[in-house]
Amino acid sequence: MDSAPIVVHQPSPTGGRRVTAHGDILGLAYSDSDVVEFLRRAGLPDAENLLDDPAWVKWKDGHAHHYDAA
Repeated sequence: MDSAPIVVHQPSPTGGRRVTAHGDILGLAYSDSDVVEFLRRAGLPDAENLLDDPAWVKWKDGHAHHYDAA
């Protein structure tokens, strides 16, 4: 896989991070559990095991697992 299909984008100025899969917006996450739920709804039942796998998830601009306002 050349790039991760799931991107957790930079924290927004008001908090939360947009989550996309193959460019489609899944939602705005305020915690890892939000990301896991979005991925579960997208058909990845073991999503919690993918959050730290760079082949699956790219944490863009900001520290992984941090959702506070930018």
